[in-house]
Amino acid sequence: MSLTPDASGVFPIAPTPFNPDGTIDWTSTERLFAFYDGIGSDGTTVLGIMGEAPKLEPEESVRIVKIAVAKMPGKPVIVGVSAPGFAAMRSLARQSMELGAAGVMIAPPPSLRTDDQIVGYYAQAIEAIGTDIPFVIQDYPLTLSVIMTPAVIRKIVMDHPSCVMLKHEDWPGLEKISTLRKFQAEGSLRPISILTGNGGMFLDFEMERGADGAMTGYAFPELLIDVVKLQKAGQRDAAHDIFDAHLPLLRYEQQLGVGLAVRKYTMMKRGILASDAQRKPGSSISAKAKTEVDYLLARVAKIDPRAKV
Repeated sequence: MSLTPDASGVFPIAPTPFNPDGTIDWTSTERLFAFYDGIGSDGTTVLGIMGEAPKLEPEESVRIVKIAVAKMPGKPVIVGVSAPGFAAMRSLARQSMELGAAGVMIAPPPSLRTDDQIVGYYAQAIEAIGTDIPFVIQDYPLTLSVIMTPAVIRKIVMDHPSCVMLKHEDWPGLEKISTLRKFQAEGSLRPISILTGNGGMFLDFEMERGADGAMTGYAFPELLIDVVKLQKAGQRDAAHDIFDAHLPLLRYEQQLGVGLAVRKYTMMKRGILASDAQRKPGSSISAKAKTEVDYLLARVAKIDPRAKV
């Protein structure tokens, strides 16, 4: 199965489950992807920033791809292949596709500053991995410090037919989505899937601006699925109501530096992960912070019983 420009829905970004000693918890890894499949996720994305990909050995990365493909049969698996060099990027990209992945995601390195540098980088990256592999542009300036204008994104898409999706993670970014969809309506941009990130913080309005769904790591991907389905069905108020119930926890997760620790703690409380450990260097949350997350979960549970953990 290859990723296409009409991909839509929710593709949770998968964390990598670790044991407290830093080894990968392969049992939790299998359970995680079975969980994503069971709740109705439309696909998944592995080896992203949330997946602590730079901390993994090449063999570990490949094994995670194998498990994701096996546990989510018939659903597209996107693999983050960003790397300091193109040799490593090509190797992981080609291996992933051979294992059944649907496409790859490429983030720009933080050193890029000009529009020409960004466009040139993607041209070299696609030359390296091959034009036969569908790829996703990762636009995440808050973490990567690379600013991609809508015009730059349009040029990359139009220059490379294998570009099928934008992982939109700009903040604020609603106007960027509107601009890209305007380009498409005018005919200067071919159709492309837009899935959004930022922990789902703006998903309620991103869907109304023309996003096709979400690709992010909120600890309750079921909520993301609900919002996307309700918005697509034209049930605006219902989408905002369920979104608003989760918003305090969404906001808490978005704290810089500890967001992954909060998510892993919540997923451990839910029984999806056996441990909230990260591979060093990693972040953690204090005992006080855990009581705050517990309090937020209890408040969400008053509206959404899935938060009763």
